[in-house]
Amino acid sequence: MSLYTRRVTLPAITPIVLQKRVIKVHSEDDTCRALEVSSDVTARDVCQLLILKNQCTTDNSWTLFEQNPSIGLERVIEDHEPMIDVQSSWGMETNCRLCFRKNYAKYEFFRNPLHFFPEHMVSVSNVMNGNESESQLIQTFLSSSSYPEVHGYLHVKEQGKKSWKKLYYVLRRSGLYFSTKGTSKEPRHLQYFCDFSNNDPYMLVSGKKIYGAPTNYGFCLKPNKAGGTKDLKLLCADDEQSRTCWVTAIRLFKHGIQLYQNYSRPYSNKSVCSALTPSPKRSVSENSLVAMDFSGHEGRVIESSAEALSVAVEERLAWRRKSCLRLSSPNSPTGSQCLTPSTAIHMLQPWFHHKISREEAQNLITQQGIIDGVFLLRDSQSNPNAFVLSLCHGQKIKHFQIIPLEEDGEIFYTLDDGNTRFADLIQLVEFYQLNKGVLPCRLKHNCIKIAL
Repeated sequence: MSLYTRRVTLPAITPIVLQKRVIKVHSEDDTCRALEVSSDVTARDVCQLLILKNQCTTDNSWTLFEQNPSIGLERVIEDHEPMIDVQSSWGMETNCRLCFRKNYAKYEFFRNPLHFFPEHMVSVSNVMNGNESESQLIQTFLSSSSYPEVHGYLHVKEQGKKSWKKLYYVLRRSGLYFSTKGTSKEPRHLQYFCDFSNNDPYMLVSGKKIYGAPTNYGFCLKPNKAGGTKDLKLLCADDEQSRTCWVTAIRLFKHGIQLYQNYSRPYSNKSVCSALTPSPKRSVSENSLVAMDFSGHEGRVIESSAEALSVAVEERLAWRRKSCLRLSSPNSPTGSQCLTPSTAIHMLQPWFHHKISREEAQNLITQQGIIDGVFLLRDSQSNPNAFVLSLCHGQKIKHFQIIPLEEDGEIFYTLDDGNTRFADLIQLVEFYQLNKGVLPCRLKHNCIKIAL
């Protein structure tokens, strides 16, 4: 009996290597930063990395946006979305880009759902009968056992035409439908429009200019794969509240409980971002810092907490005065405008946006969230010595002029014809952050721009 041997070549075992790609993230001032990301890096990881690198205040309002200027679309990239998947859906001939900025409205519907879902637009078929609390209302969208509906009129762009048609729409978990007979919701009158499994909601940035939309409150559903404008489902609401309700409900139906997990998950330094950018550790000497007083011939340790607090306040005021003197020096580019501390100190604050126009202020607030309390301060265009507070309330942006008053050689600032006076704009902002006063609401979220 003969034996034959055969050489068998086994396939090489290669280690699993995560795919990597370079992405470019832009800010609102057109600066950008290139980052190398792997296939497991999400939008939240990129946000946290940029927060750490730019030393921003850590909160979940920082957001990555997907922008496509050529077709006037923009959407929120959810925190759990992998960045490589987002970029892979763009295709080769697109000019899409990523933008990093504040979005205070991203999770605001978890805190104030009744502001996002007006009673006349939302109905729940199985429970509550109109007496639901805020927590119960949002739970109906998150629970798969409940069946909330959003309904109302929307303008829709007819396929292959320039005209828009107004129809009655019904939004359910299974998709978006329109009624072929008035406002009837009977199954025989509801016609399927689209679902959310393969579509993402986008805002129309220039809907009137590009698509001839009847209002400025347009949005669309776009397939989450490369495609042209022919695949867009273009819709338009009559006001901002209606558009916000539709888009927010679509996000909740599409992502469900994942959105709440994104909202409730705190930012942590123990992530892929902090691994790339490790935070410096405090030394032993820094951990043993104490308050000191060097006003006399010899330094002494301040043991009283009240005295330490008063010294800290005095040092802060001294720092303010030094900053104003630096800004008002002849070599300073703004020296001619900053003659006193009260007219210079605000220029260092993130909420002050200098010489932007009324329209630019409205666009900035709109971009960073149409919710109560979003604000900024700017120079007045009509009065060169005055300032303007631009504030969002009730999904509308209002402008209040801050008038300077002079008394005994000192300048004060007021919003209410001198009844309440402030030595500088910082005091004014801090007061209205704690008190509503003559304003429709307190100042809560300041608009901020950063350079990446």
